[in-house]
Amino acid sequence: MSVQPIPLQRLPHAQDLPDPGLASAGAAGFDLSAAVSAPITLAPGQRALIPSGFAIGLPEGWEAQVRPRSGLALKHGVTVLNAPGTIDSDYRGEIGVILINHGDAPFTIARGDRIAQLVVAQIPRIMWVNSADLTPTTRADSGFGSTGQGS
Repeated sequence: MSVQPIPLQRLPHAQDLPDPGLASAGAAGFDLSAAVSAPITLAPGQRALIPSGFAIGLPEGWEAQVRPRSGLALKHGVTVLNAPGTIDSDYRGEIGVILINHGDAPFTIARGDRIAQLVVAQIPRIMWVNSADLTPTTRADSGFGSTGQGS
């Protein structure tokens, strides 16, 4: 498997934080840490933009997605509000994570806490082609919740 080099810029407020890293050999997402200067407590229903302390230089044709961490969601009800948050190849600012507390208790984010995952993928370029008809399928135009249900 080839490796795609992607520039990673550590911002001044993240000098003591680890680079985004994979938690296991088979992991798809790179862990992002909170680059907060002081703990932030989210009350139930509250949201906040949490800095990561990093910017990246994605090549054209690539994107990164900020995704929730399953442990935070299960144990605390804390997730990424706009999941997945898309980082386009021409964005060069700091990666921020919009966290929301859907839990029933306050949740505190401390410096260095792993708060989200970053998944990087190549994006194919497409061209829309107007068509009067589409290739037929078994599902056809059955809507939301229609797959996997018996009649």
